Amino acid sequence: MGRLRQKGKAGAAKAYVTRSKAIKRLQCSLADFRRLCILKGIFPREPRHRKRANKGSSAPTSFYYAKDIAYLAHEPILKKLREHKAFAKKLARALGRGEWSSAKSLEDNKPVYRLDHIIKERYPTFTDAVRDIDDALCMIFLFASLPSKDRISASLVDNCSRLAAEWQLYVMRTHSLRKVFLSIKGVYYQAEIMDQPVTWLVPYQFTQNIPSDVDVRVMLTFLELYQTLLGFVFFKLYTDIGLAYPPPLDIHKQDSGAGIGAFNLEENTRNRLLSTLPSSTGQPEDAKVSSKTVRQAIKALARSSVPEDEREANDLLHDADMGDQDEEFVLRPSTSNPEDAANLPTLHSLSSLPRSHVANLFAPYTFFLSRETSRPIFEFVVCCFGGRIGWSGTSGSGSPFEETDDSITHVIIDRPPIRRFDETEAELSRRQRRKYIQPQWVVDCINNGKILLEEPYLQGKTLPPHLSPFGEREGAYDPHADINDDTDEEGEENGIMEDDKKSDIEHPMDEPLVTALEVAHSNPAAIRAAELQAEAAGMDYGTFEKRLAKSQTKATRVQEQTSGVEEMNKMMLSNKQRKLYEKIKYSERKRHAEVR
Repeated sequence: MGRLRQKGKAGAAKAYVTRSKAIKRLQCSLADFRRLCILKGIFPREPRHRKRANKGSSAPTSFYYAKDIAYLAHEPILKKLREHKAFAKKLARALGRGEWSSAKSLEDNKPVYRLDHIIKERYPTFTDAVRDIDDALCMIFLFASLPSKDRISASLVDNCSRLAAEWQLYVMRTHSLRKVFLSIKGVYYQAEIMDQPVTWLVPYQFTQNIPSDVDVRVMLTFLELYQTLLGFVFFKLYTDIGLAYPPPLDIHKQDSGAGIGAFNLEENTRNRLLSTLPSSTGQPEDAKVSSKTVRQAIKALARSSVPEDEREANDLLHDADMGDQDEEFVLRPSTSNPEDAANLPTLHSLSSLPRSHVANLFAPYTFFLSRETSRPIFEFVVCCFGGRIGWSGTSGSGSPFEETDDSITHVIIDRPPIRRFDETEAELSRRQRRKYIQPQWVVDCINNGKILLEEPYLQGKTLPPHLSPFGEREGAYDPHADINDDTDEEGEENGIMEDDKKSDIEHPMDEPLVTALEVAHSNPAAIRAAELQAEAAGMDYGTFEKRLAKSQTKATRVQEQTSGVEEMNKMMLSNKQRKLYEKIKYSERKRHAEVR
C-alpha cells in the first residue's frame, strides 16, 4: 500500500513558500531578505494554483520556491547580516552610555561582507558575465550623473564615474563601438565585446533629481552587486589587451575638467617584461624563447633596483640555484594534423590582424567641437572610430589642438549660422576649408558604416530623420539597406495606391466606411471623422449606418471563415504539432505586441 498524501504537505504547498514564512525561516528582517534575494538572483514565482500553494487560503501574497529559501539559509552573507545586527545593538548601547573608546573599537571591527563568491556563482564563465553587464552599465552611468545627497554619498558617485570612464577607455582602445542612437531618454550605445553585443544607455548631462516614489535602497543594492561585477569584468578585459588595471588617475587633470583624458593607460608589468626579451638577448623576434632567456631578462630588471655592491652576491646565488636548466618552449606538432598545428590562432595573432575599415571610419578626419555640443558624447564616439577631436577651453582642459589648427576638417556645431562682418581673410579661408556639420552626421555615419555626404547635415539645414539602428524585427529600419530596395518599396506602395484609387472610383462612397472599419475597435474617434466625411460627401446618416453595418457584417464573416479554416487545419494536426503551432502563434502575438 502506497504512502498516503496529507493535505498541505505535498505538491504545490510543499514546493512554494510565502514571503512571510521565508523571512521567519531565515530569521532576518524584510530589508535583509530583499537584499539577499537581489544579490543571489532569487525572485518571486507564480504557482499554477495559488490556492493550493497557500494551503487553501486565497489571500494575496508572494511565493518563492522552497528550494531557493533553503539555498539562502546557508549563505555566508546572511551570517554577516546577523553579525551586523548585533554590532548595531552594541554600538547603540555604547553610545548611550557614553563609552566612546568602546564605540570606537566596535566601529573599527565592524563586520563587512564581500560579494566575490556570489559573482563566481552567478557567472561561471567570463562570457556569461559579459552577456549580463547591460543593466550594470546603465546603472553605473545613471548614478555617475546623479548629485550626491544624504541617500547617495559622494564616494559612491565618484566610484561610478570611475567605472564609467574605465569602460569608455576600453571601448575606445579596442574600437568595439558599433551603434549609436540619440533618443529622448539619452544616448544608446552598442559595443561588441567577446562576440557579445553590449547595449547601454547614457543620460544627457542635465541636472538630475531623484523622484520621491523611487526606493533608492533597492537600487543601491543592485548597484553594490554591479560594482563588484564590473570590477571583475574590467580587470579581465584590461589584462587581456595588456593594460594595467585600474588605470592611474591624474588628479590635476581631473580637477581641470579633462574627463576621460585624466586616466593614463599603462601597459601591464608582465607585458613590459615580455617586450624586453628580444632587445635584451639580441636575438630576432622570430627566434625561440627559452627559460634561460626569461631568467636573464628577470635579472636585468632586478639589477636596476639593487645596489652595485649586492649584484655580485645575488648573481652567484642565482647561478648556483638555477644550475644548467635550459628547457626551451618548443612547438609540438599534432599527430593527426601536423600541418594545422602551427596555424592555431592565439590572442597575439588575433590582435595583430588588420582592422576593418569601419573601425577606422574617422581616421582621415580631424574634428573640432563647438562649445554648445556635448563633449563627452562626441569625444567618446569619434575616438572609438579612429578620429582626432579637439574642443575649446570652456569645455574643459586636455584638448590636443586649438581652434586655429589647420588640420581641422570638420567642425561639429549645433547653432544657426551667424554672418560676421569683422572676419579677417585668414579666418574666412580657414572657414571655407572646413565642413560645418551638425552632430547627427557623426552618428548617421557610424550607423551606416560609411562616410555620408555633408550637404544634408550642414549648419542651419533641416536634418533628415534620425532612425533607430536597433530594429531587429521584420520591416524595421535597416541603415545598411541599398537605395534600390527603397525604390522597389516605393514602387510597390505606388502600385497599391493606384489599386486603391481604382476601387475608389468604382465605389466612391466606401472610403470613409473602410477607414472607420479599420480603426473602429482601436480608435472610436475615427468613426466620427468618417461620419463627417460622409456628411460632407452628401450621404445622410441613415445610409451611413446601413453601409457601416453591412461592412462590419462582411468583415466579421471573412474573419469567421478564416478562423474556421484555421480550426479545421488544427484538427488535422497531431497533439505534438498542435502544441508547437500554438507556441509559434503565441510568440508571434507577443512580438507584434512589442512592436506596437
